[in-house]
Amino acid sequence: MCDYSLHAVASRPAKVGETLISTTFPRNSTRGFAAESEPGMAVCLLPGTELAFERDVKYDRGWIWTRTTSFRVAKFGVVEPNVPHRHHDAIEFPDGSNVLVTLLTEGQRATVLQLPVVHQISQRTTKAEEHGSTPAAAASAAGRSCEVPAMPSGVSATSIRSSGWRPA
Repeated sequence: MCDYSLHAVASRPAKVGETLISTTFPRNSTRGFAAESEPGMAVCLLPGTELAFERDVKYDRGWIWTRTTSFRVAKFGVVEPNVPHRHHDAIEFPDGSNVLVTLLTEGQRATVLQLPVVHQISQRTTKAEEHGSTPAAAASAAGRSCEVPAMPSGVSATSIRSSGWRPA
Protein backbone atom coordinates (compact mmCIF):
# COMPACT_ATOMS: atom_id res chain seq x y z
CA MET A 1 0.00 0.00 0.00
CA CYS A 2 0.95 3.61 -0.30
CA ASP A 3 -0.40 5.91 2.39
CA TYR A 4 -3.48 7.96 1.55
CA SER A 5 -1.53 11.19 1.15
CA LEU A 6 0.76 9.63 -1.49
CA HIS A 7 -2.07 8.93 -3.94
CA ALA A 8 -1.06 11.96 -6.02
CA VAL A 9 2.53 10.66 -6.34
CA ALA A 10 3.52 8.28 -9.14
CA SER A 11 3.93 4.80 -7.67
CA ARG A 12 4.73 1.19 -8.42
CA PRO A 13 4.88 -2.08 -6.42
CA ALA A 14 8.01 -3.24 -4.62
CA LYS A 15 10.26 -5.95 -6.07
CA VAL A 16 12.18 -8.60 -4.12
CA GLY A 17 15.85 -7.72 -3.77
CA GLU A 18 15.60 -4.02 -4.55
CA THR A 19 16.98 -1.36 -2.25
CA LEU A 20 14.55 1.29 -1.06
CA ILE A 21 15.25 4.64 0.58
CA SER A 22 13.00 6.42 3.09
CA THR A 23 12.21 9.82 1.64
CA THR A 24 9.83 12.78 1.61
CA PHE A 25 8.26 13.26 -1.80
CA PRO A 26 8.13 16.62 -3.62
CA ARG A 27 5.13 18.82 -2.75
CA ASN A 28 4.11 16.34 -0.06
CA SER A 29 4.94 16.15 3.64
CA THR A 30 4.41 12.38 3.86
CA ARG A 31 7.43 10.12 3.93
CA GLY A 32 7.52 6.79 2.21
CA PHE A 33 9.85 4.53 0.26
CA ALA A 34 11.42 5.16 -3.15
CA ALA A 35 13.84 3.05 -5.18
CA GLU A 36 17.41 4.34 -5.39
CA SER A 37 17.09 4.63 -9.18
CA GLU A 38 13.67 6.36 -9.06
CA PRO A 39 13.75 8.91 -6.22
CA GLY A 40 10.50 10.66 -7.22
CA MET A 41 8.39 7.50 -7.50
CA ALA A 42 6.75 5.97 -4.43
CA VAL A 43 7.34 2.24 -4.02
CA CYS A 44 4.25 0.67 -2.49
CA LEU A 45 4.52 -2.33 -0.17
CA LEU A 46 1.94 -4.97 0.60
CA PRO A 47 1.24 -5.87 4.23
CA GLY A 48 3.61 -8.68 5.18
CA THR A 49 6.52 -7.49 3.02
CA GLU A 50 9.78 -8.12 4.90
CA LEU A 51 12.53 -5.51 4.92
CA ALA A 52 16.18 -5.54 6.04
CA PHE A 53 17.56 -2.12 6.89
CA GLU A 54 21.22 -1.21 6.42
CA ARG A 55 21.44 0.16 9.98
CA ASP A 56 19.25 0.19 13.10
CA VAL A 57 15.99 1.93 12.19
CA LYS A 58 15.63 5.61 13.18
CA TYR A 59 12.40 7.55 13.41
CA ASP A 60 11.17 10.99 14.46
CA ARG A 61 9.88 11.39 17.94
CA GLY A 62 8.52 14.92 17.98
CA TRP A 63 9.80 17.97 16.19
CA ILE A 64 13.46 17.74 17.14
CA TRP A 65 14.23 14.34 18.63
CA THR A 66 14.82 11.08 16.85
CA ARG A 67 14.90 7.62 18.31
CA THR A 68 17.00 4.66 17.20
CA THR A 69 15.64 1.14 17.54
CA SER A 70 17.78 -1.95 18.04
CA PHE A 71 16.28 -3.58 14.94
CA ARG A 72 17.40 -3.85 11.33
CA VAL A 73 14.56 -6.07 10.13
CA ALA A 74 10.86 -5.23 9.97
CA LYS A 75 7.62 -6.31 8.36
CA PHE A 76 5.44 -3.79 6.55
CA GLY A 77 1.85 -3.50 7.77
CA VAL A 78 -1.14 -1.25 8.15
CA VAL A 79 -2.47 0.26 11.38
CA GLU A 80 -6.07 1.35 11.95
CA PRO A 81 -7.12 1.02 8.28
CA ASN A 82 -10.72 2.02 9.05
CA VAL A 83 -9.76 5.42 10.47
CA PRO A 84 -9.94 7.94 7.61
CA HIS A 85 -7.55 10.85 7.01
CA ARG A 86 -4.55 9.53 8.88
CA HIS A 87 -1.38 7.64 8.08
CA HIS A 88 -1.76 3.86 8.07
CA ASP A 89 1.51 2.53 6.62
CA ALA A 90 3.76 1.17 9.36
CA ILE A 91 6.61 -1.23 9.94
CA GLU A 92 6.50 -3.82 12.70
CA PHE A 93 9.60 -4.94 14.53
CA PRO A 94 10.30 -8.43 15.93
CA ASP A 95 9.24 -7.28 19.43
CA GLY A 96 5.75 -6.35 18.09
CA SER A 97 6.24 -2.57 18.23
CA ASN A 98 5.19 -0.43 15.25
CA VAL A 99 6.44 2.82 13.70
CA LEU A 100 4.56 4.74 11.04
CA VAL A 101 6.51 4.89 7.77
CA THR A 102 5.95 8.65 7.61
CA LEU A 103 7.97 8.97 10.86
CA LEU A 104 11.07 7.20 9.52
CA THR A 105 14.02 9.55 9.18
CA GLU A 106 15.01 10.30 5.61
CA GLY A 107 17.78 8.47 3.79
CA GLN A 108 17.52 5.04 5.43
CA ARG A 109 18.22 2.16 3.08
CA ALA A 110 16.23 -1.08 3.22
CA THR A 111 16.31 -4.18 1.03
CA VAL A 112 13.06 -5.98 0.18
CA LEU A 113 13.66 -9.51 1.46
CA GLN A 114 10.33 -11.12 0.70
CA LEU A 115 6.86 -10.26 -0.54
CA PRO A 116 3.92 -11.69 1.37
CA VAL A 117 2.92 -15.27 0.56
CA VAL A 118 -0.77 -14.33 0.68
CA HIS A 119 -0.29 -12.05 -2.34
CA GLN A 120 1.41 -14.80 -4.33
CA ILE A 121 -1.40 -17.26 -3.55
CA SER A 122 -4.11 -14.76 -4.46
CA GLN A 123 -2.47 -14.22 -7.87
CA ARG A 124 -2.50 -17.97 -8.53
CA THR A 125 -6.10 -18.19 -7.36
CA THR A 126 -7.11 -15.39 -9.72
CA LYS A 127 -5.44 -17.13 -12.68
CA ALA A 128 -7.08 -20.43 -11.72
CA GLU A 129 -10.47 -18.74 -11.49
CA GLU A 130 -9.99 -17.40 -15.02
CA HIS A 131 -9.68 -21.02 -16.18
CA GLY A 132 -12.68 -22.18 -14.14
CA SER A 133 -10.83 -23.89 -11.30
CA THR A 134 -9.27 -22.96 -7.99
CA PRO A 135 -6.55 -24.63 -5.90
CA ALA A 136 -9.12 -25.25 -3.14
CA ALA A 137 -11.51 -26.97 -5.56
CA ALA A 138 -8.71 -29.11 -7.00
CA ALA A 139 -7.48 -30.07 -3.53
CA SER A 140 -11.00 -30.89 -2.40
CA ALA A 141 -11.57 -33.09 -5.46
CA ALA A 142 -8.33 -34.90 -4.66
CA GLY A 143 -9.41 -35.37 -1.04
CA ARG A 144 -6.78 -33.00 0.41
CA SER A 145 -7.00 -29.72 2.24
CA CYS A 146 -5.49 -26.57 0.74
CA GLU A 147 -3.41 -24.82 3.39
CA VAL A 148 -0.34 -22.62 3.23
CA PRO A 149 2.62 -24.43 4.82
CA ALA A 150 4.16 -22.86 7.91
CA MET A 151 7.61 -21.27 7.84
CA PRO A 152 10.32 -23.82 8.75
CA SER A 153 11.09 -24.09 12.44
CA GLY A 154 13.64 -21.55 13.64
CA VAL A 155 13.34 -19.23 10.62
CA SER A 156 12.03 -15.74 11.36
CA ALA A 157 12.94 -12.10 10.98
CA THR A 158 14.44 -12.32 14.48
CA SER A 159 16.70 -15.22 13.49
CA ILE A 160 17.88 -13.31 10.42
CA ARG A 161 18.84 -10.35 12.61
CA SER A 162 20.56 -12.42 15.28
CA SER A 163 22.57 -14.33 12.68
CA GLY A 164 24.44 -11.14 11.84
CA TRP A 165 23.24 -11.13 8.21
CA ARG A 166 23.46 -7.72 6.62
CA PRO A 167 22.27 -6.68 3.15
CA ALA A 168 24.98 -6.15 0.53
